[in-house]
Amino acid sequence: MSHPLTRAQSDVTAFVSISEDRRVPLPSRLRYEPTDPYAVRLSLGVPTLGPVVWVFARELLSEGLRRPSGMGDVMVFPRHRCLPDTMRIVLRSREGAAMVEIPASAVARFLKDSYELVPPGAEGAYMDVDSGIAQLTGRSN
Repeated sequence: MSHPLTRAQSDVTAFVSISEDRRVPLPSRLRYEPTDPYAVRLSLGVPTLGPVVWVFARELLSEGLRRPSGMGDVMVFPRHRCLPDTMRIVLRSREGAAMVEIPASAVARFLKDSYELVPPGAEGAYMDVDSGIAQLTGRSN
């Protein structure tokens, strides 16, 4: 049976901190597409102004709802006792780091929608390996 959704998406306001003393609200979007079944995209900023987009594992986001997860460029932390419906995503690059606080309930709904599109563990069945190899080698199918 085909599902009417072709992607999962959640638009929320995230609070971004670059320093400890200032939190800035930013429009953000979580996006998931079956054509890239292992990844989620987090866009920060106004879409018409060219938002900053981070791509990381859907499993990392899911794990982060329950326990601290990740290392390196993206780390995800579960609800904080002071902010019970907020999870934190720490993003690091050569230019610096930012902490993104996002509603955990919105993330949970987003993940539920993504699991309706591609169940956890079934991602490999949605991969188009031939197309990926063609892109990497510069050949067309």
